[in-house]
Amino acid sequence: MAQLVFNRYEKKYLMPQHIYRSLRERLLPHMEEDQYGLHTICNIYYDTPDSYLIRRSIERPAYKEKLRLRSYGIPDQDSKVFLEIKKKYKKIVNKRRIQLGLLEAYDYVERGIRPEKESQILRELDFFLHRYQLIRGLYLAYDRIALYGRENPDFRVTFDHNIRSRRTSMGLENGDYGDLLLPEGYYLMESKIMGATPLWFAKILSELSIYPVSFSKYGNIYRKERDAFHLEQTMVHRTKNWKDIRGRTI
Repeated sequence: MAQLVFNRYEKKYLMPQHIYRSLRERLLPHMEEDQYGLHTICNIYYDTPDSYLIRRSIERPAYKEKLRLRSYGIPDQDSKVFLEIKKKYKKIVNKRRIQLGLLEAYDYVERGIRPEKESQILRELDFFLHRYQLIRGLYLAYDRIALYGRENPDFRVTFDHNIRSRRTSMGLENGDYGDLLLPEGYYLMESKIMGATPLWFAKILSELSIYPVSFSKYGNIYRKERDAFHLEQTMVHRTKNWKDIRGRTI
């Protein structure tokens, strides 16, 4: 059972396509594409029935955590996937994950059937699963290009686009379709490093007027759906009031 641990600072940036193209050109002397090229990442985010984890996350607490099941491309029932706990404390992101078979991961998270192998990360997952009553909260996919530093391979930059999600048929094996989050042509960039950002990178961002933003894919989808629901309820309420008032005046 493979397992990986990541500790790093992550910053996010939003940009339209023409800025993305200028930035990629400026990064060429310093960074190169990883071996995977353009690839699709698929996720199931687990949450409580009342969406407690994402509601707490968008309140920007000092500590927050989430659980997701991730595949690279669309898996079949025999594929290996990653079950990840992602935590953030005082701007440092900690990601811990184990590799499981797709059906094995579903059985573990949703039915309590524990994998036979033992590890510290698995024990942390046990604690998380006992702490929260979880269901499949959101399916989220995006197309990614990842770069790493020529001089410092630990410095990574990723570009995500076509960020799409759905609340139905939330199986990784069911395809990577969904509703788009961002306008067409927009990219979400993330820089990932454990330490100071390279000066040359900061200089390029400044020259292109690219500034960090607070942006959570899952969080923004939740906000978008919540705001749409509130707007719909407001319109229903106003329509009902208008009909009541009209009925009293006729």
